[in-house]
Amino acid sequence: MAVKSMTGFARYKGQLDLGDGIFADWAWELKTVNAKGLDIRFRLPHGYEDMEAAARRLLDQALGRGAVNAQLSVTVNTGPTAMAVNEQMLAEILALQARLEAGGQVFPSPPRLDALLGLRGMLELAERDIDSSQRQQVVTAALAGLQATVELLASARDAEGGRLQVVLSDQLTAIKALTAAAGERAAGQPEMLKHRLVEQLDLLLTANPPVSEDRLAQELAMLATKADVREEIDRLAAHIEAGDALLNTAEPVGRRLDFLCQELNREANTLCSKAVDLELTRIGLDLKSRIEQFREQVQNVE
Repeated sequence: MAVKSMTGFARYKGQLDLGDGIFADWAWELKTVNAKGLDIRFRLPHGYEDMEAAARRLLDQALGRGAVNAQLSVTVNTGPTAMAVNEQMLAEILALQARLEAGGQVFPSPPRLDALLGLRGMLELAERDIDSSQRQQVVTAALAGLQATVELLASARDAEGGRLQVVLSDQLTAIKALTAAAGERAAGQPEMLKHRLVEQLDLLLTANPPVSEDRLAQELAMLATKADVREEIDRLAAHIEAGDALLNTAEPVGRRLDFLCQELNREANTLCSKAVDLELTRIGLDLKSRIEQFREQVQNVE
């Protein structure tokens, strides 16, 4: 596949057994759209920011152009949680009771344990957390998963590039046909130019005061040069041939195709400005429209 699109999406997920009933689920999402260069932005979970450098190197090696949004999600399941007594709160309650009794407060019966445990905040969930070694295992697995995600993204960009290549080839074929039509129409310009020169000559000869022979020669030469579009037709044909070659080059060609569009548009503008009849002008305008459509699609090429 020669043409690769900068537009693509891929998602890849996995699960890691960290032992002791602890599992880590992770998932990568990669989204890419067109951009002038390679712009990578990460969204990483808290505690995993230090893996960005390695992840960025991986994406730098795999992608040539595009705005990339890379998002990683990590969920750690530590298994059933245990209940723990808030011992500080319990100690403060018992200390309060002792102070009240020392001050003469009489309690008919000591506080019951079940009543104390029923107080809000007395019982807490004892959540387990992973250690640094387990977190490093998650980082290693996630980076390996990123490589797999990039491969899925490359496949998506290749598939989109295949569809894009068909569109670009069709548009380049249309540009080639319009260029050929312009060449055929331009072949009839000498006769039209002849009539234009005769009219111009009559005006110059009857001018008052009369025009010098040198000035007359300059005006006629300028008119003949302005109406000659053979160079523009030849350059358009050369640019089209270069475009065909680029569409079948197995490397990123987006920037070169973008520059080629500028050259095609420049020649089409000159062709329109030199046209001496309405039909050639119409062909030139159609050519400019096709080139613009071609340029719009080129913006998505890597």
